[in-house]
Amino acid sequence: MNIGTLLTKSARTFPNNPAIIHGTRRFTYAEFNARANRLANALKRLGIGRGDNVALLQYNYPEMLEAMFACFKAGCGAVPINFRLHPSEYAFIIDHSEAKAVVLSPEFNEGVLGIRDRIPRAGHLITLNGAEGELLLYEQLLAAESDRWDDVEVMPDDLAWLFYTSGTTGLPKGAMLTHRNLLAMTMNFYADICPGFGPQDVILHAAPMSHGSGLYALPNIGKAATNVILASKSFDAELVFRTIEEYRVTNMFAAPTMVKLMVDSPAVARHDHSSLRAVAYGGGPMLVEDLKQAIRKLGPCLVQLFGQAESPMTITYLPHRDHVLDGTPERMKRLASAGFARTDVEVKIFGPDDAEFSPGKMGEIVTRSELVMGGYWRNPQATTDTLRTGWLHTGDIGYLDECGYLYIMDRSKDMIISGGENVYPREVEEVLIRHGAVREVAVIGVPDPRWGEAIKAVVALEPEAFVTAEELIDFCKDHVASYKKPKTVDFVPELPKNNYGKIMKRELRAKYWEERDRKV
Repeated sequence: MNIGTLLTKSARTFPNNPAIIHGTRRFTYAEFNARANRLANALKRLGIGRGDNVALLQYNYPEMLEAMFACFKAGCGAVPINFRLHPSEYAFIIDHSEAKAVVLSPEFNEGVLGIRDRIPRAGHLITLNGAEGELLLYEQLLAAESDRWDDVEVMPDDLAWLFYTSGTTGLPKGAMLTHRNLLAMTMNFYADICPGFGPQDVILHAAPMSHGSGLYALPNIGKAATNVILASKSFDAELVFRTIEEYRVTNMFAAPTMVKLMVDSPAVARHDHSSLRAVAYGGGPMLVEDLKQAIRKLGPCLVQLFGQAESPMTITYLPHRDHVLDGTPERMKRLASAGFARTDVEVKIFGPDDAEFSPGKMGEIVTRSELVMGGYWRNPQATTDTLRTGWLHTGDIGYLDECGYLYIMDRSKDMIISGGENVYPREVEEVLIRHGAVREVAVIGVPDPRWGEAIKAVVALEPEAFVTAEELIDFCKDHVASYKKPKTVDFVPELPKNNYGKIMKRELRAKYWEERDRKV
């Protein structure tokens, strides 16, 4: 089934249900579907159809959901781009994905025009607002089209969402999520996260819809629930609680950093948040003490998710019933876990030779299900390496206990997750090593009470060279997104290395993670 049909069916059965609320803007399901249909017709007129890709570079606006579903309905691959990236980074994604069009919000008009010569295949730049010229105007395109549309017939393994994630080589990789993947993810939500979910529910989009919150729009739209988009470009805990109270929000996706900001805000005591049934948090580690505080203040609504771009939102979960403050020692220990395998998902621990390990033994976490991506876009070698033996090799290190609970202890690929954003050290190291004073550098993640992990650069300088930490951090700003810059820099005479000359990042990290109940 074309995943875009979720909207078509909801609009047919619940046409007058509120679909999208963003500040003073309101759309019913009939209106939401009509606008998505008009955009699908506009794409068709521009020569864009099944098998083509369309990049989406926007802040959280209603048009983000409209463009996503227009792509699905037209059989196109949607390529949502993290709006926090540097222009050179989203230039790579637009070009590498072979996107034929970019739908952007006006904040990015200048940035995209500045990289126009680097994205020659993107023949159409469509802006929500701005001056005419090189940019097509979104509302003008919609006004010229019919709202009648027959959703394109697709194959289950046709590309629906191209999810770019950082790569160990420093270049992002595009995880190909198919219509089959997204439908399995949607049904898994109904089975595990919100049983009894229906058109009376309300989701709050406070996290970027280019990531988890956008994925979680799908099951909400499939049941004709209301999508409330936070009327702010940044996360504002006070506004989040006011919005939850005003619209009786029942579910939302949040990075652990966002949960902590909510819990630490005085607004948690000032506003009624009893309507919350599921605050699904994931994308990074959450310390047990922070989790206990969230349980105390938010109540029985927390659900932890462990997933990856390659298996969206769905590998293991720690359900409501495991978020307890007064359980047995065994149950309390589970607060440090990532839960157990989702209903239709298999999870195992493999050794170096891909042999399965028994409970309690640490190895690489692998998974297989209908949710695992079709592969990496234009990267057959990475696809073969990651999907070998029929399992998705996550690159995360952990163990399963006797009851099937997963404990994540390390990352074999050294990825850092800061505030829910993935950062591969190689990207930042490649920038820092260009500085003339830097002889060697290793970038690691260290504990941070707000972000979960903060980015630290450990640097060995050239003989007689001198540079300050602030200068090195500032040096990064023209090359990578702001959130990827190191927060701190430590200077050492030499970086620790093994007998083969490889820098031992685990040894560098160890002193910062001592006494922690969770290592990443």
